[in-house]
Amino acid sequence: MVKLFSLSLFYKGESCVIPLIAEYDTDSFSFFQRKSVQEFLSFTSKIITERTHPGMRQSVKEQEHLCHVYVREDRLAAVLISDEDYPRRVAFTVLTKVCEDFAKKFPPSELNNPAPMNIQFEGVREMLCKYQNPKEADSMSRVQAELDETKIVLHGTMESLLQRGEKLDDLVAKSDQLSSQSKMFYKQAKKANSWCCSIQ
Repeated sequence: MVKLFSLSLFYKGESCVIPLIAEYDTDSFSFFQRKSVQEFLSFTSKIITERTHPGMRQSVKEQEHLCHVYVREDRLAAVLISDEDYPRRVAFTVLTKVCEDFAKKFPPSELNNPAPMNIQFEGVREMLCKYQNPKEADSMSRVQAELDETKIVLHGTMESLLQRGEKLDDLVAKSDQLSSQSKMFYKQAKKANSWCCSIQ
């Protein structure tokens, strides 16, 4: 199951990590566990931010969860906690985007203040909801999913041709659509153990 549990923003100061805003999705836990889970998510997010240098991205496994963190050079940091199945590339896309959107509204140079801040920023909640389904939220994932489906369809079609007793060699030899040069390429590629051999 692909799931996002939290998305948090911090300012990583020289001496401390300042929490800015966080959103949680703990609906998959029982009502009585939610508060504890949220506290654990908050704690883990802060710890991973403390141990990540500016300009660095990393993913850390914690039991069956992955904690993805991105600390920008300007010390604005974002942490996304997901299950193990959530694609890392999409997780870092989320972190980059949320940092960019937040920095437009709240310049990081103004965040180095350890006093609690009342920051109103709906982008964190919106992203946590939107990116629950990485295929819907990330256009690159959507394109990749379409390509993967195409590969499966093409592969299935080739397998079905071979299952009927036809040989690719015979189909190539009989084809009027292939030039002599293409047929020669096929034979050479087959001898060289390229893609043609892996089809059979």
